[in-house]
Amino acid sequence: MTTDALSSQAPPPSAAVRPVRMSGAAAKWLRYLRRRLIGVVAVLVSVLVLTFMIVHWVPGDPARNIVGITADPAAVQQVREELGLTQPLWEQFGHYVTNLFHGNLGTSFVDQQPVTDMLAQRLPLTAQLAVYALVIVMIVGFALGIAIGVLQRNQRGRGATATFTGGSSLVGAMPEYITGTLLIYVFALTLHLLPVQGGQGLKSMIMPAISVALAPTAVLARLVRNETVSVLSQEYLMTATSKRLPWPRLLFRHVVPNVVTSTLTLGGLLLVALLGGTVITENVFNIAGLGTEIVQAILQSDYPAVQGIILVLGVIAVLVNLAVDIALGLLDPRVLAREQS
Repeated sequence: MTTDALSSQAPPPSAAVRPVRMSGAAAKWLRYLRRRLIGVVAVLVSVLVLTFMIVHWVPGDPARNIVGITADPAAVQQVREELGLTQPLWEQFGHYVTNLFHGNLGTSFVDQQPVTDMLAQRLPLTAQLAVYALVIVMIVGFALGIAIGVLQRNQRGRGATATFTGGSSLVGAMPEYITGTLLIYVFALTLHLLPVQGGQGLKSMIMPAISVALAPTAVLARLVRNETVSVLSQEYLMTATSKRLPWPRLLFRHVVPNVVTSTLTLGGLLLVALLGGTVITENVFNIAGLGTEIVQAILQSDYPAVQGIILVLGVIAVLVNLAVDIALGLLDPRVLAREQS
């Protein structure tokens, strides 16, 4: 074949393959996700290091704390070797990370049960309590906050607004163990409507869920109230109100979406706070979840169980915040607009 024939079969320059350029929105999303993932990795590494260092930050000798002060030195040395405390610190950390990648969180010193099995047994109950509490927070907090915000903006219901402000301040500052104790006294010991001890089943979870959710609900309701008043003060909504548009349309098409995006960041913090609330509430209602387990593990110097529970709760908190960041980017275009080119 001649050179002229080959050149005649070559594609014209305009038909040459060009690199596919990413759209502006996709590029912003990629940068947004990359920054969030870098932050997640950094936090996870910090949680990993902190959980590993728990054993080394305990006052005194961890091995002596486990076997007791009356144990002979040989028993103490044996426990130190089982914990790997005789190895250099970097080597201990390497073994810890390697075991984590293999799904091995260690073995409990108390009942000789793998920590992963303990987590598999107790985590579902804690997750169930957190989900019930979350439903209460989202439904009651948003509905109450928007209702009070509308009343306050329209200069109506001053008594209800004042009652809401004082009541939410009081409830938001009330610790979970006080709330749980009051609920037990009223609904279990006085009215005999609900069981004292929490556990499986919706009826047994009503009081624990309310105890966990009450303070976050008050905080969220106050924030939603403030955001509702702020949104209703915008010029376009004041114009729409003057045109006598139906209130349901104004609320669900303009007020609620703006309030959701404004409060979503705090919502992520409240979700993490729910995890801490479950730890206290489970001990008040004697629920066999991670909360009661971590308290028992601390009292019994069961370091593998403490490390495993803290690590799992830390990972859950990080993933919750990541999910909130992604949802915020999807719901609020202003988040992506702030990303630099």
